[in-house]
Formats: sequence, structure tokens, C-alpha cells
Amino acid sequence: MLYTYPFSREHGSYMIEEHMADHTGSPHHITPAQAMLAALNESTFTGFHVKALITSGMGFFTDAYDLFIIGVALSVLTPLWHLNALEVGLLGSTSLLAAAFGALLFGRLADTIGRHAIYGLTLVVLAFGAVASALSPNVFWLIAFRFILGLGIGGDYPLSATLMSEYANRRDRGKMVTMVFSMQALGLIFGPLVALLLLVSGINHDLVWRIMLALGAVPALATFYLRRQIDETPRYALAMRGDHEGASRTINAVTGKAQRDTRQPAPAPRNSTSQKPTKRSKSWLSLLFRPPYLRWLIGTAGCWFLLDIAYYGTTISSPLVLKALNTHASLVTNTLYTLLIFVVAALPGYILAVFTIDRLGRKLIQCLGFALMTLAYGLIAFAPALSSLTLPFLLVYGVSYFFTEFGPNVTTFVYPAEVFPVMIRTTGHGIAAALGKCGAFLGALIFPSLLSTFHLSGAMGFAALVSALGLLLSAFLLPEPNQRSLEEISNEHEVLNAHAQRVPVNA
Repeated sequence: MLYTYPFSREHGSYMIEEHMADHTGSPHHITPAQAMLAALNESTFTGFHVKALITSGMGFFTDAYDLFIIGVALSVLTPLWHLNALEVGLLGSTSLLAAAFGALLFGRLADTIGRHAIYGLTLVVLAFGAVASALSPNVFWLIAFRFILGLGIGGDYPLSATLMSEYANRRDRGKMVTMVFSMQALGLIFGPLVALLLLVSGINHDLVWRIMLALGAVPALATFYLRRQIDETPRYALAMRGDHEGASRTINAVTGKAQRDTRQPAPAPRNSTSQKPTKRSKSWLSLLFRPPYLRWLIGTAGCWFLLDIAYYGTTISSPLVLKALNTHASLVTNTLYTLLIFVVAALPGYILAVFTIDRLGRKLIQCLGFALMTLAYGLIAFAPALSSLTLPFLLVYGVSYFFTEFGPNVTTFVYPAEVFPVMIRTTGHGIAAALGKCGAFLGALIFPSLLSTFHLSGAMGFAALVSALGLLLSAFLLPEPNQRSLEEISNEHEVLNAHAQRVPVNA
């Protein structure tokens, strides 16, 4: 039988026609749009993918630098401005709360008006926030400008992840999206490295922290032009705009192969007719909250929330954590320890995730990561001797970083870029990222208090608890999208059924 699945006008006029296989197993009728997406799904890793990786990844390099450099900057700024605990907590966490708003705002906009239309805008907002922060005359202006910075950072999460996933082939998609996110590792390393160079340079400390914050604008502005050259993704162009010609042209660039002219719809059987929908399509919100997307939204957002409580709490508070370990160490020494942990533990975790995520799958890596994070944090919490011995502590603390990167820090970014259908993909990712950043805000805000009130063991015990909860959510709520096309994972035909009236043409 033949069915048509028409979008309503608010989502474009593109119509998918599918000749359904009957009980005898006769083959499906493949439309031109499906043929184009098949070419994209089965493409090899090309130069276009490399360009997209660099363009998206540089945003994450900037995001990581801007988010985590504040921890070192606060160590310099606190004695200069005589900051109290509340001000330190707000400065460390404000950009994270703003990132939640940015992820929601730009994520929804990207589904409404397109990925390409706002892809560069997030970097402009981010760069302005970085420069303005460096010029802040007092703590109140610095908090305000860090909030603007956070809006741009948050918007970059759903945009970069979705753009890469929608351009990727099914075999290497996990690796490609992970490579984008892994640029965060370079930002983590670059931040302490810049801080070390500035701290030992003899420059006045009032200028040091300003240089640290201002440098975050440089890679953002350098990448802006490249982002404007990235075309709209073929999946969005087809589903939301019905732009066969534009999608075909972009797929040609991605695959390096010419596609046949797909502007005319595939022929239907002679005895079939086409009908227009008689009912208005359901809203994007009702689509997002129907099974199984609601379950996946809870899983992706909940895991990201729990991860970021532990991860951002410990990372932004790393100078305080290391100070609690060795109260007599200088700021330069503790910054060197932070850099060492990132280079020896975090970076290898990212690298291993890149090479194994499409072999082991997302779910196994995420569960393993949460489990080892729980173990590492738990050892520090319940083995007090670790808190007094530098080398054993750094080893266990390093293990927690390794399995955070080779684990949920990567997979919580990849998951929502894969499991939601194209019409709500950046919206779903934006919600997950927003809740994650709420967790990051909470972690960055309360960890200084936990360290001062309950000391290192209490703070790490809390991190172990939230990591264990993340393991449970991962195990029971998330699917395994490995090696499947985005259309298969999200069951796009079912989405069309839910989003518009299904019209039987010939039974």
C-alpha cells in the first residue's frame, strides 16, 4: 500500500512517499530524499567532515577555556578584590547558569529557523562576553558579562553537536561528534598553560586575570568566518524546507559524488492518488513529550545534570581541591598539578573515547565511566589517608578524570544529537545541555562550601553519590544508537505519523 506523510506548512511542504512492503516481503519504494540520505549515511570520512570538525571543534576549545579559566582567574582575583565566598561562587557559576538559557534559546531557534542561520551568532555573543569580562571594573559587572559569555557557550552545545551528527555517516558518527567535543580537552590544557605563563611572567596580577579572560575571544572570532561557510545540513533542508536541490548540492560536497536530480518526486503506482492533510500538525512540544522521546529526554538530560554536578564542581574548584590537599603549595604549583592531571588523565580519556565509541557503543562507555567515577570519588571520600598523600591522591583523582572523559562527559554530548528526530533535535539537545549546565551551576556553586564545611572527603562523597545515580539512569533509560542511521534511531516515519495526519491512499 502507499501512504503519504505530509508536513504542515509551518514545517515546510516536503512530502515523503513510501511504498510499504507487504507480507510477501516485496521491497520498499525508495524516494529521492531517502536515496540522498542513504548516500550521506554510507559516505566515507571526507575533507568536508574535517572542515566541519575544525569549525565545530574550535567552538568547544573556546567553551572549555572560557568556562574553566575562571577557576584560576579567581585565585588571582580573590585577594585583589577581597571577594567573599558568595562572590567567588557566583563568579564561578554564573556563566554555567547562563549556558542553560543559551542552550534552550539557541537550541529551539536552530530547529525553528535553521542550523546555518544562527551557527555563527553563538560565537559573537561568546566573544563579546569574554572581552567585556576582561574590562570589568568591579565584581558586579564581571558577573553580568560572565552571564553574557555563558549564553554563547550554551548555544554552541546543541548547534555544534547536531550539525556534526547530521553531516556524519552512520559508521563514524560517534567518532565525529566525539572529536568535536574532544576539542574541550585542548581548551582544558591551554587554560592552565596560559595561566602558568602569565603567573611566572612577572606581569601585574590585575592585568594577568584580565588577559586570561580576554584570550577567550580570540579563537571564537577566528572561527566565525568558517562557520558562515558551512551550509544548512541536508537532513534539515529536506525535512523542514523541502529543499531537494540545496540538500543534493550539500551532499555532493560531503561525499564528493554527484547525486541524480531529485527535484521531482518519485513516481507512485498508477492506482494511487495524493491527498493533502486535513488536520493541523501537532506541536513540537507534544512530539518531544511522546514515547519514546520523553524517556530519552529524561535519560539524556538527567545523566548530563548529574555528570556536570560532579565534573564542573571538581574541575572549577580544582585549585581549592588541590589547596585542601596541600595547604602550603603555591598557586603556581597547584596550577601545574591541574595541568598535569588534564594532560596525563583527561586528554587520553578523550582520545580513547574517539577511537572506541563506534566499537563499544555509547551506553557501555557511559555506564563504565559513571561506575569508575563513583569508585574513584568514593575512595577519596572513604580513605582519609589519600587526602594527606599527594601522589596517591593525584593518581586516584586522575582516574576520575580519565573515566569522566572516556565516559559520560563525551557520551552525554553525543546521545541527544542522535536520539531525537530532526524536527526537535537541537531542541532536545538544548534541553539536555541546559539541564546539564544547571547541574554545572549547582556543582560550581556548592563545591566551595562543601570543601570548607565537610572538607575534601565530604565533597568527594557527594560527587560519588551523584555519579552512582548517573549510572542508574544510563542503564535503565537510554538506548544504544551505535551504527544506526539517525532516521532509524529516531524512527522518522513514526515521527511523521505523530506530527501530521497519516493519509491512506490505496490499501
